[in-house]
Amino acid sequence: MLTAWARNFFRGFLETIARFFRRLGVTPNQLTATGLVLQAIVALVVASGRLPLGGVLLVFFSIFDAFDGALARLTGQVSRFGAFFDATIDRYAEALVLFGLLAHVSHTGDQTQIYLIYASIVGSLLVSYTRAKAESLGISCTVGILTRAERIAVLVLGLVFGSWQPVAALPNVLTLALWILAIFSNITAVQRVWAVWKATAADRQGDAASSG
Repeated sequence: MLTAWARNFFRGFLETIARFFRRLGVTPNQLTATGLVLQAIVALVVASGRLPLGGVLLVFFSIFDAFDGALARLTGQVSRFGAFFDATIDRYAEALVLFGLLAHVSHTGDQTQIYLIYASIVGSLLVSYTRAKAESLGISCTVGILTRAERIAVLVLGLVFGSWQPVAALPNVLTLALWILAIFSNITAVQRVWAVWKATAADRQGDAASSG
């Protein structure tokens, strides 16, 4: 998964920045909240129609989002609330950026993009929900082809290249990116449902044996 690769690749960099924040006395939860403010800035930039700038900012601000976890591990402040708070803020952050794009697209009148943005928001929330619900049942569920890091990468490409249409027979890059987000985020949610179905096969066999 891109998420695991990025975490390992940038580990040294993240730890260096985390040490800087530790010296400043910043807490992991404060960094998490700051990350939401930064993502709101991205949403405003995108809503104003400056999509390439929004895409570039999204790259840097998404990297910033990893600092809270690194700081928590470095300072021994890892907590269940911190993990819960971080996951919740991540959902708001992703929805904010897509809402900013929705605000922009609503002015262009592209109905297809509007529907795709809605489907992308639903898919991203379901990807998170299926994992959280599975883990609440004691089942690890991280499978899927389009987790958060992949979704951010696709959205960044869509924003940066925007209306560019490399192949005349295909939609522009932004629309293609939204198609990918809309379809594969929901496929990822289905993959997780299927993974939980397989993981609970013994439960169903036990129920069948009991009823028999």
